[in-house]
Amino acid sequence: MRDMGTRVFIAKDNQLSPAEWEKTVSVLRNGGLVAFPTETVYGLGGDATDPHAARKIYQAKGRPSDNPLIVHIADFSQLEDIVAETPEKARTLAQRFWPGPLTLILKKNGRIPLETTGGLDTVAVRMPDHPLARTLLKKSGVMIAAPSANTSGRPSPTTAAHVLEDLDGRVDVIVDGGAVGIGIESTILDLTEDPPMILRPGFLTKEALCEAIGEVRTDPGLCKDTAERPKAPGMRYRHYAPRAELTLIEGDSREVVAAINALAKNAEAHGRRVGILATEGTKDSYRAGEAVSVGNREDEAEVARHLYSVLRRFDNLGVDVIYSESFDDSGLGQAVMNRLLKAAGHRRIDARDIRIEDMP
Repeated sequence: MRDMGTRVFIAKDNQLSPAEWEKTVSVLRNGGLVAFPTETVYGLGGDATDPHAARKIYQAKGRPSDNPLIVHIADFSQLEDIVAETPEKARTLAQRFWPGPLTLILKKNGRIPLETTGGLDTVAVRMPDHPLARTLLKKSGVMIAAPSANTSGRPSPTTAAHVLEDLDGRVDVIVDGGAVGIGIESTILDLTEDPPMILRPGFLTKEALCEAIGEVRTDPGLCKDTAERPKAPGMRYRHYAPRAELTLIEGDSREVVAAINALAKNAEAHGRRVGILATEGTKDSYRAGEAVSVGNREDEAEVARHLYSVLRRFDNLGVDVIYSESFDDSGLGQAVMNRLLKAAGHRRIDARDIRIEDMP
């Protein structure tokens, strides 16, 4: 535990000491902020019913105030306490996927303030599947509003060290539960639309949702080849970004490797340090730059789990530019590509457009 500023409590076997739990719960109940692990990423939590706590979250993150916070609950009855009505599809999805990485958007009643919902008349709710998160919810008796525990625009945190790097002094307590298991945020499904609409792709795929409730659409604004604005306010902002400029290189694997090698060599010739987001099968094929593997391309869950930590590693390496391989835009790969495109500000190059013979 640190003596001043932000306190860090290290969990052992997913438990804190009684004194640490008492302090953490007290912070939440008194309008303070607690960062804690979920199965997806670390969350920055405050009392979802307290408008002052919501404002503290926005201030700590530097987050636009029109970007709603997700309300985390411990029990389905809490959902019914804060929504205007509970559609049958919400019950079906909760029974099948909660606790887990699924956020549902429903019409809210007056219990959750507009400060928490970004001024919207809807509320985003999920039930996390991490023992520390669930214990915190139950011990505190507080519904917790929690976006990712990073400064706005940065890669989401998958360890307590990432949280401390971004939010030291801005959060009262960090519960250190080690590295998270999934590594990317929950899927957001808007049940106020008919058919329901995915507003943010995540670990839970469209195919799994369709199997549970029938037709589900994806927000057209999320498609990489459209100029349409995403419906979810949070998807309109640049997110997940390392400090260096990131560019995705798309195409056949061999063409991508050749193009990145050429781009990296050219950048280094102009005095720039280069990072390359690679995979296990390609990392040894790069002749310039610092190649870091995000995992085995065939294991999309591994790629998702390592994505944010690799983006943060490039910050530690002090690179000036990053070239990234691209991934299949289906299944869990859709969520990975969504994060990479957001991190890159939608900068992407077709490998076939790189004239390798023109490179030095």
